Amino acid sequence: MKKTFISAVAVLAFAATAHADELSDVQAQAKQLRDQMGKRLADLEKRQKALEAQQKAVPTISPVDAMAADLPYKAAVKAKPAENDDICIKGICVYGNFDMGVSYIQHGAPLNALGNPPLNYLISKNSNGSYFGVGSNQASSSFIGLRGKQEIADNLYAVFNLQTIFDPASGMNANGIGGIAQNNGLTTNLGFQNSFQDSSKAGQLFNQAAYFGISSPTYGTFTMGRQSALSSDLVTNYDALSGANAFSLLTFQGANGGGGDTEDRVFDNSYEYRLNIGPVRLAAEAQLRNGGNSSTGNAFEGNIGFDYMGLSIDFLGGKIYDAVSAAPLSQAQLAASINTVSNGNGIIAGTVSDNTVFQVGAKYVIGPWKFYGGYENVHFANPNNPLAPGAFVTGGFILGNGGAINNANFTNERVLQTGWIGVKYSITPNLDIAGAYYHEWQNSFGGAADGNAVSGGTNFGPVAGCTDARSSKCSGSLDAVSLMVDWRFARHVDMYAGVMWSQVQNGLANGFLQANGNNNGTINQAGGKASSYDPGIGIRYQF
Repeated sequence: MKKTFISAVAVLAFAATAHADELSDVQAQAKQLRDQMGKRLADLEKRQKALEAQQKAVPTISPVDAMAADLPYKAAVKAKPAENDDICIKGICVYGNFDMGVSYIQHGAPLNALGNPPLNYLISKNSNGSYFGVGSNQASSSFIGLRGKQEIADNLYAVFNLQTIFDPASGMNANGIGGIAQNNGLTTNLGFQNSFQDSSKAGQLFNQAAYFGISSPTYGTFTMGRQSALSSDLVTNYDALSGANAFSLLTFQGANGGGGDTEDRVFDNSYEYRLNIGPVRLAAEAQLRNGGNSSTGNAFEGNIGFDYMGLSIDFLGGKIYDAVSAAPLSQAQLAASINTVSNGNGIIAGTVSDNTVFQVGAKYVIGPWKFYGGYENVHFANPNNPLAPGAFVTGGFILGNGGAINNANFTNERVLQTGWIGVKYSITPNLDIAGAYYHEWQNSFGGAADGNAVSGGTNFGPVAGCTDARSSKCSGSLDAVSLMVDWRFARHVDMYAGVMWSQVQNGLANGFLQANGNNNGTINQAGGKASSYDPGIGIRYQF
């Protein structure tokens, strides 16, 4: 009996010890879990605060993202959900941007309410006296848009985007070609011209975008309609001052995004397909010609790019047929055109070419720093399909008569090259500073038969191999340096200040009023260079 009792006590003691050890283990595990959960909760709270600060600092959709491709998808195809204050109903959202301020231009021209932008921020042929006054669309273009994304099947979406650019100072739709027609008859009186630039925005109801399609995260995005060219998307995504009409050469000078001519920065009759395969992205786009006597010719562009460890690189190649560079009519051309061709929405002059374009862009992001760079090479050749007087141009404008159409300007190919570098630094989540340098140069493409009589009757003779400003076919260069500060002091409102200095030399300065410092309203074709700068400040409201 005694032995049995002792054995039972021993068993109970062992069991109690085992339960005590098990209790200790459970307590230790519970403490470990509490510590882990506390740490996890602290991390989540920290992340929540960071996201809230970022959401407060950055607008829902930036003007640049809204107006151009936000690689790999376009703005209307963004995967991000609508923010609480987005104006959306069942996946259809209204969005927009207003940009207006004050600008000083050392050598400028009067404001033109039709232009986008309405001022010649870059040194231009008609840049004359100084300008000080309203400066709209400086850091970005003002626009109103409607975009949508609706799920139509499992992980398959229907998408669309409608967008128009306007001048907030006048309420006018952007109509760059209309601004050119305004200056008809003033080709020898540049001092009487107002600001104008050739443009793909020609007064259309939706002058920036009118496309729709389907999108799949797996199979890519296919869109149809009026949409930006891939070449426009590349320069937009790889420019440190992207979208800044007053401070970016690539934005103001739309020809860089249009494969040599700004009217092709946005394609009509176009079809585009984008696909992501891991870090690699592919894109192809085609514009189909209108047929007949029309400047909307066939165009084809392809893009390949990739992202890796903060580095993004894209390569693009393309061919654009019947590209048109528009200009005002001379008095003689205007008189010869009025009763011989349709008036359409206005009559203009134009130089026609078939263009071959190659581009490469790169961007590297490390912490608060973003570094940008790119290169573009465009070859201009005479068109295989010459246009005749009365040809239809973008926006319903008409090419005139009396020598208003030049189908033979590029008997020798013109080669125009552009290189750029830039950097953007986030001083705080709400404050950025960006700077960029742009350089553009062309070859001498005149032939032995070319000559150019300048004012006063002097003839400089053949321009083959020339390196001065006697002809626009002489070799020449354009340089621009820019700086811009942007302060996002509220969720939808920011304030900016910037400046761009620009200078043209030799062939690219041909016909400029400011060449050789000449500002008396006469054309100095022999002058060597012209320059200007344009400090400005403004406020943007984005929604």
